[in-house]
Amino acid sequence: METIEILEPGLLTTVQDLGRYGYQRYGVPVSGSMDQFALRVANLLVGNSEASAGLEITMIGPRLRFLAGAVIAVSGADLTPVLDGQPLPMWRACDVYRGSTLSFAGIRDGVRAYLSVAGGIDVPVVLGSRSTYTRARIGGLDGRALAQGDRLSTPEGGAASVGGNRETVAGLAPAYGHSNKVRVVLGPQDDAFTQRGIETFLSASYTVTPQSDRVGCRLEGPRIEHVAGADIVSDGIPFGAVQVVGDGMPIILMADRGSTGGYTKIATVISADLPRLAQSAPGDAIKFQSVTVEEAHRFLREQEDLLGAITSSDAA
Repeated sequence: METIEILEPGLLTTVQDLGRYGYQRYGVPVSGSMDQFALRVANLLVGNSEASAGLEITMIGPRLRFLAGAVIAVSGADLTPVLDGQPLPMWRACDVYRGSTLSFAGIRDGVRAYLSVAGGIDVPVVLGSRSTYTRARIGGLDGRALAQGDRLSTPEGGAASVGGNRETVAGLAPAYGHSNKVRVVLGPQDDAFTQRGIETFLSASYTVTPQSDRVGCRLEGPRIEHVAGADIVSDGIPFGAVQVVGDGMPIILMADRGSTGGYTKIATVISADLPRLAQSAPGDAIKFQSVTVEEAHRFLREQEDLLGAITSSDAA
């Protein structure tokens, strides 16, 4: 059932789910939403599975017309969503009606918003995922960002699957701001850096550059000193790997990262902090804090408990 018409596409609006796993060995990136927490919340609010496909909306939002009634939720960055001329509450499920128009008036906080629709966005599954990887033109809608005139479908009956009043639990919606402390686990190649280099990494403030994208968050700041150079034998790259190339600047590898890389990785951003990093805009400040693997697990469990509270409150 055709549900959404794209009247204006915005800066970069793509269909994303939680990613394309099992194909990195063939050089296919995982892709998926940059802020997985926000997409998961939006999906749960409208009664979808966490992995359903929604829209990732970057900085300048689209203008959409609903061709059928639906239940939607907008999460992530506050890009000032407006439904039929009225502010649309974020981080909760809302009913929309046939002919309604959703637009975004401008950035207030964060850079990536997520729109979930009850039933999910129905585009072809490619290698197990509906996520868009634009560089190879796979997934999503023809492997590209959305364009004016595109129409998106949801499964028949999706709009009726949940009432339009499910809200997030208290304290779930984050404030992103412009200065963030990002927690990391050192390694796997922290021994490739001098003690001074590691101290610099953990004490200096770095700035997100305009060259940042879905592949990597590029940072600018004090040089991180290697012991003997940046090159290593290529190995796997997880989401959040902090790669330090020959110029001593860190690059945090994100959703569209390659499957392997040949530069030293001083640390890996913990899973619980990747959503906040995904919402960082050019010019924002980043500082790193070292934590243990055990602490990283605890922070992730705390985040998962918040997600669990959504379904628990609905069941009650």
